Amino acid sequence: MTTPANPILVEVSRAETVESHHRGTAVVARADGTVVASWGGVAAPVFPRSAAKPLQALPLIETGAAERFGVSDQEIALACASHRGEPVHTRAVAAWLRRMGLSAEDLECGASPPRDEETAMAMMGAGQFPSPLHNNCSGKHAGFLATALHMGEKTAGYIQPGHPAQKRWRGVLQEMGGEELGEAAAGIDGCGIPVVTMPLAALARAMACLADPSGLPAARRRAARRVFAAMTAHPYLVRGRGSFDTLAIKAGAGALVVKTGAEGVHAAALPGPGLGVALKIDDGAKRAAETAMAALLVHLGVVDEKAKAALAPVLARPVKTFAGTSVGCVRPAKGWL
Repeated sequence: MTTPANPILVEVSRAETVESHHRGTAVVARADGTVVASWGGVAAPVFPRSAAKPLQALPLIETGAAERFGVSDQEIALACASHRGEPVHTRAVAAWLRRMGLSAEDLECGASPPRDEETAMAMMGAGQFPSPLHNNCSGKHAGFLATALHMGEKTAGYIQPGHPAQKRWRGVLQEMGGEELGEAAAGIDGCGIPVVTMPLAALARAMACLADPSGLPAARRRAARRVFAAMTAHPYLVRGRGSFDTLAIKAGAGALVVKTGAEGVHAAALPGPGLGVALKIDDGAKRAAETAMAALLVHLGVVDEKAKAALAPVLARPVKTFAGTSVGCVRPAKGWL
């Protein structure tokens, strides 16, 4: 049987002509699993990728590791981050590791160039090479190491599928999403940790539990509230210069967190209405995922006029020539919302 195509969520125009478009799926859910709204095949399994980082950070807090090692809210934000490798990010992760008696050499995420162009150019000019600290997942990996140390587990090999650090967050994802993941398809993320697929609707439900943790066990409820508070207090650490996540969290002024993931995945937690949002762009385009998420935030009424104005450059992202002239636009597809 032929599966219907997912709807067009985002279109790209040049002058007045739509030149290309991005299909995808999106879902809004409550913590009890109730789907409030959906577009496309939201039951299809997806890899949540880095959109799941706020959920992966929960064991750092609920095991007691954060308390033992004096993990600050800034460091909690970094554990949830897909940062751009700016000095404010790398120095903070390095200091966190030193406090635990570790170093960048203990990170098993691999070295990668900073995503921040200004930082990358400065390093190149100074003849410096990237380290694992510049990997946009280095904060998450520092969180895994902290939890493993606290639990008396080996730190070497903490990224392996059988390591307790990986089993813990997979259990959290299953419990928060309300979906059995025992038979889920598995893979390896770009930073080396194991990943599993889950229905997009389950990811939205997990984010709703982050937004409204009232039904969670006490330890997880406290952990969820601290993760949300840390991300909203330190949006720059969650992503960085010129990024949508930092812009949206800052504009939301405590009303929301959003989290990007690779291959066109994006998720949000909205405590006011107690909702979780998840979306996936079929072709994996980041530009479309950000525009679609911005449109959903406005559609759901969780941003005020000031925040809406701040999101305007993403809601109608200019297509420019090399000289900087605006000649088109990336925008939500007409008739989608």
